[in-house]
Amino acid sequence: MEEIKNFTFSVYTENNVGILNRLSAIFLKRHINIESMTVSKSEIENVHRFTFVVNISEIQARKVVGQLEKQIEVIGAFYHTEDEIIYHETALFKISTEYLYDEHIQEKLKFRRAHIISITERYFVIEASGLKGDIDNMYEKLKPYKLLQFVRSGRIAITRPKMAISELLAEIN
Repeated sequence: MEEIKNFTFSVYTENNVGILNRLSAIFLKRHINIESMTVSKSEIENVHRFTFVVNISEIQARKVVGQLEKQIEVIGAFYHTEDEIIYHETALFKISTEYLYDEHIQEKLKFRRAHIISITERYFVIEASGLKGDIDNMYEKLKPYKLLQFVRSGRIAITRPKMAISELLAEIN
């Protein structure tokens, strides 16, 4: 049996209504849980980039790319291993202001990519960014301070090697 690994998919699409539903249905039909997903404009005008993170085998990854590319709006689909990408996640932690001047929280902020972005009478908000493990670690360290809210973004990623999406678009046009 092939090894299950973390794969990041980059899917370049036209920005049409319902495309997210059709793309996510491909994962659903194969019983693949999406760990993380983000959508944004891409480096190419009028083209959007979906970034999906899933835990599957490489054989499954190849099959998923084939299915994604069958979608009319998909310009190109690629999968990447962890060492082929540079990625980040962002998280927000909302904590009661009773802990604002707690030395332990201040220490935790010093050694991470974290800072306070908002303070009110009742709460303050910490923003942290980094690798998934960094965010998980920060969550565990702040959990004892009665987190009022916690939210994290999906993965944003760029590839280490050059991606041939621009050349692919030139061929299509």
